[in-house]
Amino acid sequence: MSFELHPQLEADTLPLGDLLLSRVRLMNDARFPWLVLVPRRPDLREFIDLPAAERSILMEEIAAVSLAMREVTEAEKLNVAALGNRVPQLHVHVISRFATDLAWPAPVWGAGSAQAYTPDAQAHLAQALHAKLAFI
Repeated sequence: MSFELHPQLEADTLPLGDLLLSRVRLMNDARFPWLVLVPRRPDLREFIDLPAAERSILMEEIAAVSLAMREVTEAEKLNVAALGNRVPQLHVHVISRFATDLAWPAPVWGAGSAQAYTPDAQAHLAQALHAKLAFI
């Protein structure tokens, strides 16, 4: 069985690139700089469903993406979460947060309506993140 991105993740995010294990996608909501890592393995629901070696790779990828997000966005706080309540496919959110953002200090989920990136804003953020991450 091959890896397929969940349709909801496909609809809500924009492609950014692939790391060794994970596909990295940008949540299409310009109000919150927000990346999603999806391990490219079929039928994963939980972190513990990955073999130990791949769990280690995922943790390193989360750290690398978190560092890149902090540097590129100058985040005051990073939120890292793997909830999966609405989308069962294993995926990890890395969200840059600011005391001035619309949802602060509450979670970003359910905070108003998403505002899609303009093509220029998306390209600028993608270029800055590509400079920081080792996409394959």
